[in-house]
Amino acid sequence: DLDAQCNATVALGLAKDQTPSSYECLTGETSVAEAARPAGPDNLWIVPANADLAGASVELPRQRDFERRLRDGLGPVRERFAYTLIDCPPSLGPVTVNALVAADKVIVPVQAEYLALEGLVQFLDTLKLIRRELNPDLTMAGVVITMHDERTRLAQDVERELREHLPAKVYETVIPRSIRVAEAPSYGIPVGEHDPGSPGAKAYLALAEEVASNGRA
Repeated sequence: DLDAQCNATVALGLAKDQTPSSYECLTGETSVAEAARPAGPDNLWIVPANADLAGASVELPRQRDFERRLRDGLGPVRERFAYTLIDCPPSLGPVTVNALVAADKVIVPVQAEYLALEGLVQFLDTLKLIRRELNPDLTMAGVVITMHDERTRLAQDVERELREHLPAKVYETVIPRSIRVAEAPSYGIPVGEHDPGSPGAKAYLALAEEVASNGRA
């Protein structure tokens, strides 16, 4: 979890003040292996976030080769896990750059809102820059549409625009706007455990199966 808001950490039942955290991994104070801990369902581990990450955008650029800190830290533990998911902050600062340099592929969540389309354009430009300068093997696995309300014209228009402009990159699975998804973190469990029969839980399971089956992650 690389987001100072600690959403992924809290969603898996951990407190926001965990140490060591991903911040210490980025600054070199600890290793990923030391910071990782079991959380949630079987075989799921997390390197938790804490509020110190808010200062990482100032701290990291002072360090040599700061863009490669996460990549180097993940190296010794990559073979331990089938998938390593990196939850990024909603900004294109030094922390997100670290994630993009460390990653093999990127899954881009896009809310079914107009401003999210503009944010996607900016992100794709950043992706090209990272690929050219720091990580030539980085690819975009796909775009997943989230918080989609099929009752609104706006959501339908955003989905149509995405599928027209990125026809090979938008996942078929769409994540609906769901109260069950929104409330699951308050219980410290994934929505698949909170209410496995809800539309949101079913959609996330379908997305996981789509990602795994078509090799786009």
